[in-house]
Amino acid sequence: MTGPDLRADPRDELATHIPALRAFAISLTRNVTEADDLVQETILKAWGNFDKFLPGSDLRAWLFTILRNTFYSARRKTRREVADPDGLHAGTLVTHPAHDGRLAMADFTRAFDQLSAEHREVLILVGANGYSYEEAAAMMGVATGTAKSRANRARARLCELLGLAEGETVLIPSSSAGAAAPGMGPQAA
Repeated sequence: MTGPDLRADPRDELATHIPALRAFAISLTRNVTEADDLVQETILKAWGNFDKFLPGSDLRAWLFTILRNTFYSARRKTRREVADPDGLHAGTLVTHPAHDGRLAMADFTRAFDQLSAEHREVLILVGANGYSYEEAAAMMGVATGTAKSRANRARARLCELLGLAEGETVLIPSSSAGAAAPGMGPQAA
């Protein structure tokens, strides 16, 4: 009895092992399509790593090891994945570019600087610092109704300068509070 021919190229023998690889892959995946993909990936990995194959050793065992390791590596990776066939979860994972905030802030600052001193003052007190109309009115030395009126006119003028429609905010709406500029948006009443 003679041993394996050490001069033969193991790539020539690869095709003879595909049926056994496929059967093994089907037993692991329980899905014919996934099994075929797994066999294909195994063959590609083996082909790219034939320099690591020790001539004279068992090619089928080497291929089965590659297939098994590929299967379990993919399982570990997919365990951390979230099933999202409709894309609903992915749609909630939106990150807006950072420059949007800087551009919106630059626009807001230019428009804010065009307001009268009384309008800037009331927006800073009520919108940015969160004081009540009563507290802001006391600080400004005016009636509460005057503070409310100034804040309303200041917001309207600011929206006009920014080119915003009613109810529109400076930034793209997000789930986080404070996305709009101070004194703007639905919470500013």
